Amino acid sequence: MDIAKIDPNFAANTNVDLEGIVWLDGAQEPFVLYGAVSASPYLRMPLEVAKTVSEGVYQLASHTSGVRLRFRTDSPYIAIHCEWEQEFLMNNMTAQGSRGFDMYAVWDSDNSQHLVTPVFRPPVEAPHGYDAITNVSGKMTDYVLNFPLYNDVRKLYIGVSKNARFETPGTYANELPVVFYGSSITQGGCASRPGNSYQNFLSRMLDMDYVNLGFSGCGKAEDTMVEYLKGLSMSVFVSDYDYNAPDAEYLRKTHYKMYEAIRQAHPEIPYIMVTKPDHYGTPIEYARRQVIMESYIKARENGDENVYFIDGTAFFAGEEFDAHTVDGCHPNDLGFYRMAKGFHPVLHPLLHA
Repeated sequence: MDIAKIDPNFAANTNVDLEGIVWLDGAQEPFVLYGAVSASPYLRMPLEVAKTVSEGVYQLASHTSGVRLRFRTDSPYIAIHCEWEQEFLMNNMTAQGSRGFDMYAVWDSDNSQHLVTPVFRPPVEAPHGYDAITNVSGKMTDYVLNFPLYNDVRKLYIGVSKNARFETPGTYANELPVVFYGSSITQGGCASRPGNSYQNFLSRMLDMDYVNLGFSGCGKAEDTMVEYLKGLSMSVFVSDYDYNAPDAEYLRKTHYKMYEAIRQAHPEIPYIMVTKPDHYGTPIEYARRQVIMESYIKARENGDENVYFIDGTAFFAGEEFDAHTVDGCHPNDLGFYRMAKGFHPVLHPLLHA
């Protein structure tokens, strides 16, 4: 049964057969790329480096979580044509989140972002990519296009009216990116669409650029990964890999070690240590949380006044505490929003000093 034949609101908006449409390569001007080291294919880190870390990081480096295009146009519609090597299917995440795009309009008055609907929904099956389209205001507007959280994108073309004009898009108030390193939760599993990862919530709240280096199941602070991380330009570093450390002892061997390496390379930046959000009060979970707390205390006792601790156990605490994940582990949209709200009081003064 095709539900779209019963309720057209569930149909993918993939009919892009428009006379006069012009297709422009998203890897070129006038589009501005954020959150990636390359385009066509779009990569979050160089594959030659990722391969030295682990096979998992190598595979996931081409997943485009956190990759964004920003552009400014007066086209009355925006279409996309994306191509990928392989369709990535997940049993606990929506297709829109894992392999769809969504787009936000930036309001000039306060630089806030608002979702453009309908979003670019993929069809049920899209083995090599898909086309989608949405109507917009037709006024000169900044747009931020968010890429899929769990899929590669080899090519992306943006379709606009043949009469569309482009202007230089605005920039983030915080152009030097915040770097997030961690697990599947960091990567965005299991937001219903890309704009609802906790980093994208924060990007809109704080008008900030960021780089997402969350690797599902593979955030383990290996020496080669840390060597790459410490070479990045960043305004803030977020250590969020608690979940992927095999046990508390592994966390103890790597957590403070990574802090020392990045702190040596970046003596002035804020460094944030985070514990995992889904906490059920087991001895194992308390042991892991204690390791991260000890890293924080040790750094402070050694004179670092620019290190911060965020207690993930508080993210989902309180009313409907059990409604924040899809599977007891990965946050849903509510969970990611609560995570962003938990980060906000720490990040806001660091980025808006």
